[in-house]
Amino acid sequence: MDLNLAVLIDGDNIPSAYIKEMMEEIAKYGNPTVKRIYGDWTNPRLNKWKNLLLENAITPIQQYGYTKGKNATDSAMIIDAMDILYSGKVNGFCIASSDSDFTRLAIRMREAGMQVFGIGEKKTPNPFIVACDKFIYLEILKNQSEEENNDSEGSVKKPKNNFDKITSKEIRLIASTIEDLTDDDGWAFLGDVGSLLLKKQPNFDSRNYGFQKLTPLLSSIDQFELERREDSKGRNKLIYVKRKSRKNAKPKQ
Repeated sequence: MDLNLAVLIDGDNIPSAYIKEMMEEIAKYGNPTVKRIYGDWTNPRLNKWKNLLLENAITPIQQYGYTKGKNATDSAMIIDAMDILYSGKVNGFCIASSDSDFTRLAIRMREAGMQVFGIGEKKTPNPFIVACDKFIYLEILKNQSEEENNDSEGSVKKPKNNFDKITSKEIRLIASTIEDLTDDDGWAFLGDVGSLLLKKQPNFDSRNYGFQKLTPLLSSIDQFELERREDSKGRNKLIYVKRKSRKNAKPKQ
């Protein structure tokens, strides 16, 4: 069953250039029944948002900056989030911001049994990231969209490379997660591995490293071995992963 999501966007913090990719990503996780964006709409800096709001059926919430240097938008979002929580009309929240001020809000939503998705730029502080069930980087969504456009248009123009290089730290995280789930033969079901990785590190996403799915990411790392098996009914292929023994593992060229 799809989640009913409340999407709350910090208009002072999220660039309007990401709106298309952001809304498409949110739709993967549930039905955005509430869509609101917060900001001071008398400020010319938010003009780029105005036409996009109509196209995406997002309700703008006016919040004046009562005191210079204070962010009234954050307070308005938090108050609305609590009102929506107690309305009982949603079972998940998507908080679009790169601001750590929403860390406590994300924690509170999860304490209430809500699923919380965070979306923001790579500059987002880690406390907000780990307070969410899943955190998605906007730069990766934009990069993915540009690649898809190039493919459809037959273009050779290369999108800006925002991919991270996978390091020994991430490899150790994956390896320890596999170890947590292995059977007696050392194999772990890949779906369970992906779920546990997110619980350990909410911003873990294969797309951060240039791979659409976890399967090709692990295939690119020589320390892991993949195996495809048929399910009990023979209809689907199930993917399992294990760590290679050290004597069989070869360094990546």
